Amino acid sequence: MAALLGAVSGALLGGPVAALALATYGVLAARAVLRRRTRRAAALAHRRDLDRLAAVAADLRAGLPADLDDGPGRVARLARAAGKLADRTGAPLADLLERIEADARAADRGLAAAAAQAAGARATAWLLAALPLGGIGLGYGIGVDPVAVLLHTPVGGGSALAAVALQVGGLLWAERLGVTPGRAS
Repeated sequence: MAALLGAVSGALLGGPVAALALATYGVLAARAVLRRRTRRAAALAHRRDLDRLAAVAADLRAGLPADLDDGPGRVARLARAAGKLADRTGAPLADLLERIEADARAADRGLAAAAAQAAGARATAWLLAALPLGGIGLGYGIGVDPVAVLLHTPVGGGSALAAVALQVGGLLWAERLGVTPGRAS
């Protein structure tokens, strides 16, 4: 949908080069929004799983029966494995669950620190991708029409399409380099 909207608006505003460029940027923006939503939902589900695990451990300490989650997540698998281990060995399940929770939260803190350190590289990549807009503004500042050259001449069109391809490639490369270890990309 983003590609279609970008292509139609680009074709109406500036021709085929603008259509291709705006369609590409539309797809890139839609992809970024979807990935961000997916990451937020996964992080929220992970925190809920850890909170549920802590609640089960607290219930066990209070003498209530354990209700281990049957979910597909890593925390649920570890909780089920801890339940089996406690059944086989007689180890206190509450202690095992608390250790799983503490370990997972410590790992999350480490991943958050790694993501914070990678944020500078991501910001630099986005700044470099936006830099051509400054060049276009500078062109207008000195009295020329760079958009007309980029959209309506063969050399300008080729340059614009090459720039879009390099920008997208650079952003995807920076995204790949900045993937937080231990998280799905």
